[in-house]
Amino acid sequence: MKSHAISNIHRIDQVGQAIARQLNEHAIDLPHDISERLRVARIQAVSMRKPEPVRILAPQLVPAIGTSIGNLDEGLSLWSRLASALPLVALLFGLATIHIFQNEFRANEIAQVDAELLTDDLPPSAYTDPGFLIFLKSTPAESKGSD
Repeated sequence: MKSHAISNIHRIDQVGQAIARQLNEHAIDLPHDISERLRVARIQAVSMRKPEPVRILAPQLVPAIGTSIGNLDEGLSLWSRLASALPLVALLFGLATIHIFQNEFRANEIAQVDAELLTDDLPPSAYTDPGFLIFLKSTPAESKGSD
C-alpha cells in the first residue's frame, strides 16, 4: 500500500515537471509585457502561499529512532498543563490575599471607632443629639486654646 502511494506521488511529480518544461519552452515566445505580468503574478502567488509546517523529524526516521525520544505528537503533558495554570493560581491567590487583608483592615477600623465610642466620656445617646455636630465643630478650636 505504501509503495503504491509513493508511485502515485512519483507519477504526479513527473507530470508536474513535464508541464513546467512545456511552459518554460513556450515562455520564450511571449511578449515582454506579458512575461512581466506573469513574473509579478508569480511573485504575488508565492508571497500568499501558506508556509508549510516545520517537521522535526521525517516520518521515515521516527520508526528507526524508536521510543527513545517519546511521542513527538503528544500535545501538552501534565507538567505543561500545570505550568500553564500556575499564573492563574498565583493571580487567584494574590486576589484572595488582598481581599483578606482589606477585610481585616476594615474590621480593625470599625473596631477602633467602636472602641473610641464606648470608652468616650459621652454616652452613646449624645451622638444622636442634634446639637452634637455643633459641639464637635466648636470643641477642637476651644480645646486648642485651653491646652
